[in-house]
Amino acid sequence: QVQLVESGGGSVQAGGSLRLSCAASVYTDSNYCMGWFRQAPGKEREGVAVIYTGGSRSVYADSVKGRFTISQDKAKNTLYLQINSLKPEDTAMYYCAADRSKICGLGIFFSYWGQGTQVTVSS
Repeated sequence: QVQLVESGGGSVQAGGSLRLSCAASVYTDSNYCMGWFRQAPGKEREGVAVIYTGGSRSVYADSVKGRFTISQDKAKNTLYLQINSLKPEDTAMYYCAADRSKICGLGIFFSYWGQGTQVTVSS
């Protein structure tokens, strides 16, 4: 059973930074596509960034390029999302997701999801 547990969210002022973490059991198994998603109140869920555990290639949504960085530490079984220059529009619940798909992109179906961590950005 894949387990994903997010942490690191919080309330910050615009311009600040946060690093979200996702403790993931997948790193001891076969390769997975790992992703970060977010959902703001009243809006659809949005893919933010993905990375393949078997490599380092990452893909980002246009809306976050240059400010968000996805990374992974396989020794710590952890996926990260570094968020810089936070904006009020970044306010959302952020979710970690995983799937065994070898095609790793923002548009694939993800089978496993964490419970989310809230990010709130004030102006």
